[in-house]
Amino acid sequence: MTLPVLSAVRERLGSALFEQVAGSRGPQRRERIHQATGPRWFDASRPIWQVHSDAAMFVGGLRALLLQSLHPLAMAGVAAHSGYRGDPWGRLHRTSHFLAVTTFGVEADALEMIARIRAIHDRVQGTAPDGRHYAASDPHLLRWVHLAEVDSFLTTYQRYGANPLGQAGRDGYVADSARVAAALGVLDPPTTEAQVRVELEAYRPELAGTREAREAARFMLLTPPLPLAARAPYGALAAAAVASLPRWARWPLRLPYLPLAEATVVRLAGEGLVRGIRWVLTPTPDAA
Repeated sequence: MTLPVLSAVRERLGSALFEQVAGSRGPQRRERIHQATGPRWFDASRPIWQVHSDAAMFVGGLRALLLQSLHPLAMAGVAAHSGYRGDPWGRLHRTSHFLAVTTFGVEADALEMIARIRAIHDRVQGTAPDGRHYAASDPHLLRWVHLAEVDSFLTTYQRYGANPLGQAGRDGYVADSARVAAALGVLDPPTTEAQVRVELEAYRPELAGTREAREAARFMLLTPPLPLAARAPYGALAAAAVASLPRWARWPLRLPYLPLAEATVVRLAGEGLVRGIRWVLTPTPDAA
């Protein structure tokens, strides 16, 4: 295969994958985010840029959803209001846009996005199957969602990212993420990796594998709406996400723990998949 043909294949695969994640408006939104002028919350030297721009986010995003589902009240809100079954790609597009704007965008756009999300949170409330009231704007639930995301993105970046962070970088990532979390309504979010670990542990008595959580896990891992050609790569991504979860998070969701396979086959498959995604999403010199 000649180099121009390889570059063309790479560009087509990258465009298709980016559209799947970001939606048909993804290229226009990306141009807006990166070309807009004005002060930004973070510059390119910050750890949050490094983590959120890496292909390991594909694994981290799925891990975060699995971990978040273990809080019965958070899961009740997702099951009733998110439309993850009827419109899973739409939910992915909205999430990726939020992360891109708040990480890479100018401050004015980030604040507008935060205001939009907070308005949505104010409307998301109801009664969980166990009879308890939930509200997406509840600072306690917001904190759980934030902790699960930060822990997942950082864990999977350290495992599959291009340049794993040292301790200062990991703490820097948590501190960067805390700025976004505070704007969303999380009270006094953690600013170090150690604080994230302590706070996750404190939530464990509240967590449970509800029927809704197990159904969501089966949907995300086994029956996502994907074309046949994408099933094998997605299977590797799903296995990598499950393998990166702590052991205590698996049994409630009825997920396996296979340490030998996870340390060998799953790890190698995950590394290969992430490297492949990184390759197709990296612009070729002519396109940069």
